[in-house]
Amino acid sequence: MRNLPSIQWGIILLCLLLLSGCGYYFPHVYEGGHKVIYMPAWKNRTNKLNLDMKIYQSLSRWFQKSQSVDLSKEKSGADFILAGEILSIDLPTVSWNSVSDATGTKVNLTVRYALKDVQSGKIIWEVPRKLYTADYTVQTATSAADDQALATIIEDMSENIYLGTLNKIRKQQAQSPPPK
Repeated sequence: MRNLPSIQWGIILLCLLLLSGCGYYFPHVYEGGHKVIYMPAWKNRTNKLNLDMKIYQSLSRWFQKSQSVDLSKEKSGADFILAGEILSIDLPTVSWNSVSDATGTKVNLTVRYALKDVQSGKIIWEVPRKLYTADYTVQTATSAADDQALATIIEDMSENIYLGTLNKIRKQQAQSPPPK
Protein backbone atom coordinates (compact mmCIF):
# COMPACT_ATOMS: atom_id res chain seq x y z
CA MET A 1 0.00 0.00 0.00
CA ARG A 2 2.93 2.35 0.59
CA ASN A 3 3.94 2.19 -3.11
CA LEU A 4 0.51 3.12 -4.36
CA PRO A 5 1.20 6.90 -4.58
CA SER A 6 4.37 6.29 -6.63
CA ILE A 7 2.46 3.99 -8.98
CA GLN A 8 -0.23 6.63 -9.41
CA TRP A 9 2.40 9.28 -10.18
CA GLY A 10 3.99 6.92 -12.68
CA ILE A 11 0.66 6.40 -14.45
CA ILE A 12 -0.02 10.15 -14.49
CA LEU A 13 3.45 10.85 -15.89
CA LEU A 14 2.98 8.20 -18.58
CA CYS A 15 -0.40 9.67 -19.56
CA LEU A 16 1.09 13.17 -19.80
CA LEU A 17 3.89 11.91 -22.02
CA LEU A 18 1.42 10.16 -24.30
CA LEU A 19 -0.82 13.21 -24.51
CA SER A 20 2.04 15.58 -25.27
CA GLY A 21 3.00 13.55 -28.34
CA CYS A 22 6.44 12.83 -29.67
CA GLY A 23 6.43 15.10 -32.70
CA TYR A 24 5.78 12.25 -35.10
CA TYR A 25 3.36 12.82 -37.93
CA PHE A 26 1.71 10.32 -40.23
CA PRO A 27 3.25 11.04 -43.67
CA HIS A 28 0.34 9.50 -45.60
CA VAL A 29 -2.09 12.20 -44.46
CA TYR A 30 -2.03 15.92 -45.19
CA GLU A 31 -4.04 17.91 -42.67
CA GLY A 32 -3.30 21.45 -43.81
CA GLY A 33 -5.63 23.73 -45.72
CA HIS A 34 -7.68 22.18 -48.51
CA LYS A 35 -5.75 21.79 -51.78
CA VAL A 36 -6.83 20.73 -55.25
CA ILE A 37 -4.38 19.07 -57.61
CA TYR A 38 -5.17 19.01 -61.30
CA MET A 39 -3.74 15.92 -62.94
CA PRO A 40 -4.18 15.63 -66.68
CA ALA A 41 -3.81 12.23 -68.32
CA TRP A 42 -0.18 11.29 -68.53
CA LYS A 43 1.36 11.16 -71.98
CA ASN A 44 1.96 7.54 -72.85
CA ARG A 45 4.93 7.13 -75.19
CA THR A 46 4.76 3.32 -75.02
CA ASN A 47 2.72 0.74 -76.88
CA LYS A 48 1.14 -0.47 -73.59
CA LEU A 49 -2.52 0.51 -73.84
CA ASN A 50 -4.35 2.03 -70.85
CA LEU A 51 -1.13 2.42 -68.87
CA ASP A 52 -1.88 6.12 -68.31
CA MET A 53 -5.35 5.23 -67.02
CA LYS A 54 -3.96 2.64 -64.60
CA ILE A 55 -1.53 5.22 -63.22
CA TYR A 56 -4.31 7.79 -62.81
CA GLN A 57 -6.52 5.28 -60.98
CA SER A 58 -3.70 4.23 -58.68
CA LEU A 59 -2.78 7.84 -57.88
CA SER A 60 -6.47 8.60 -57.25
CA ARG A 61 -6.65 5.82 -54.67
CA TRP A 62 -3.59 7.20 -52.90
CA PHE A 63 -4.88 10.80 -52.87
CA GLN A 64 -8.17 9.61 -51.38
CA LYS A 65 -6.22 8.88 -48.17
CA SER A 66 -6.10 12.60 -47.44
CA GLN A 67 -9.35 14.45 -46.93
CA SER A 68 -7.61 17.81 -47.41
CA VAL A 69 -6.26 17.07 -50.90
CA ASP A 70 -8.41 16.38 -53.94
CA LEU A 71 -7.19 15.10 -57.29
CA SER A 72 -9.14 16.63 -60.16
CA LYS A 73 -9.41 16.36 -63.92
CA GLU A 74 -10.48 20.03 -64.02
CA LYS A 75 -7.81 22.71 -64.19
CA SER A 76 -10.02 25.52 -62.94
CA GLY A 77 -9.79 25.99 -59.20
CA ALA A 78 -6.65 23.88 -58.87
CA ASP A 79 -3.81 24.89 -56.56
CA PHE A 80 -1.27 22.57 -58.19
CA ILE A 81 -0.72 20.70 -61.44
CA LEU A 82 0.74 17.19 -61.29
CA ALA A 83 1.78 16.28 -64.82
CA GLY A 84 3.60 13.18 -65.94
CA GLU A 85 4.78 11.22 -68.90
CA ILE A 86 5.41 7.52 -69.41
CA LEU A 87 8.70 7.44 -71.27
CA SER A 88 9.30 3.73 -71.80
CA ILE A 89 8.45 0.24 -70.74
CA ASP A 90 10.78 -2.70 -71.11
CA LEU A 91 9.76 -6.31 -70.51
CA PRO A 92 12.97 -8.33 -70.78
CA THR A 93 12.79 -11.96 -69.70
CA VAL A 94 15.70 -12.48 -67.37
CA SER A 95 15.90 -16.09 -66.24
CA TRP A 96 15.60 -19.45 -67.95
CA ASN A 97 15.26 -23.05 -66.81
CA SER A 98 17.18 -26.07 -68.12
CA VAL A 99 14.92 -26.48 -71.17
CA SER A 100 15.11 -22.81 -72.18
CA ASP A 101 11.75 -21.82 -70.78
CA ALA A 102 11.49 -18.42 -69.17
CA THR A 103 11.03 -18.64 -65.41
CA GLY A 104 11.31 -14.99 -64.45
CA THR A 105 10.58 -11.64 -65.87
CA LYS A 106 11.70 -8.13 -65.11
CA VAL A 107 9.62 -5.08 -65.92
CA ASN A 108 11.23 -1.65 -66.28
CA LEU A 109 9.06 1.45 -66.38
CA THR A 110 10.58 4.88 -66.93
CA VAL A 111 8.54 7.98 -66.17
CA ARG A 112 8.93 11.67 -65.49
CA TYR A 113 6.66 13.99 -63.55
CA ALA A 114 6.45 17.45 -62.07
CA LEU A 115 4.37 19.35 -59.53
CA LYS A 116 3.68 22.99 -60.35
CA ASP A 117 2.21 25.70 -58.13
CA VAL A 118 -0.56 27.32 -60.16
CA GLN A 119 -0.49 30.64 -58.29
CA SER A 120 3.26 31.31 -58.61
CA GLY A 121 3.78 29.34 -61.82
CA LYS A 122 6.86 27.70 -60.26
CA ILE A 123 7.68 24.03 -60.50
CA ILE A 124 8.10 22.96 -56.88
CA TRP A 125 9.08 19.37 -57.61
CA GLU A 126 10.43 17.78 -60.75
CA VAL A 127 11.61 14.26 -61.42
CA PRO A 128 12.97 14.36 -64.98
CA ARG A 129 13.61 10.63 -65.27
CA LYS A 130 12.77 7.83 -62.83
CA LEU A 131 13.17 4.11 -63.44
CA TYR A 132 10.92 1.70 -61.56
CA THR A 133 11.59 -2.04 -61.78
CA ALA A 134 9.93 -5.23 -60.59
CA ASP A 135 11.02 -8.83 -60.84
CA TYR A 136 8.46 -11.58 -61.06
CA THR A 137 9.02 -15.34 -60.92
CA VAL A 138 6.70 -17.45 -63.04
CA GLN A 139 6.29 -21.04 -64.18
CA THR A 140 6.00 -19.79 -67.75
CA ALA A 141 6.48 -16.19 -68.80
CA THR A 142 3.17 -14.71 -69.83
CA SER A 143 1.68 -11.28 -70.32
CA ALA A 144 -0.29 -11.85 -67.09
CA ALA A 145 3.03 -12.11 -65.19
CA ASP A 146 4.21 -8.89 -66.84
CA ASP A 147 0.92 -7.20 -65.91
CA GLN A 148 1.26 -8.30 -62.29
CA ALA A 149 4.82 -6.94 -62.09
CA LEU A 150 3.64 -3.72 -63.75
CA ALA A 151 0.81 -3.40 -61.22
CA THR A 152 3.40 -3.64 -58.43
CA ILE A 153 5.46 -0.91 -60.08
CA ILE A 154 2.45 1.36 -60.52
CA GLU A 155 1.44 0.95 -56.88
CA ASP A 156 4.97 1.70 -55.63
CA MET A 157 5.33 4.64 -57.98
CA SER A 158 1.94 6.06 -56.97
CA GLU A 159 2.85 5.86 -53.29
CA ASN A 160 6.17 7.64 -53.96
CA ILE A 161 4.46 10.39 -55.95
CA TYR A 162 1.70 10.80 -53.35
CA LEU A 163 4.14 11.05 -50.43
CA GLY A 164 6.47 13.34 -52.37
CA THR A 165 3.58 15.61 -53.33
CA LEU A 166 2.35 15.86 -49.74
CA ASN A 167 5.88 16.59 -48.58
CA LYS A 168 6.29 19.42 -51.11
CA ILE A 169 2.89 20.90 -50.20
CA ARG A 170 3.80 20.81 -46.50
CA LYS A 171 7.16 22.49 -47.15
CA GLN A 172 5.59 25.16 -49.32
CA GLN A 173 2.91 25.85 -46.73
CA ALA A 174 5.54 26.14 -43.98
CA GLN A 175 7.48 28.68 -46.07
CA SER A 176 4.43 30.75 -47.02
CA PRO A 177 3.65 33.83 -44.97
CA PRO A 178 0.43 33.55 -42.93
CA PRO A 179 -2.67 35.03 -44.59
CA LYS A 180 -3.56 38.59 -43.56
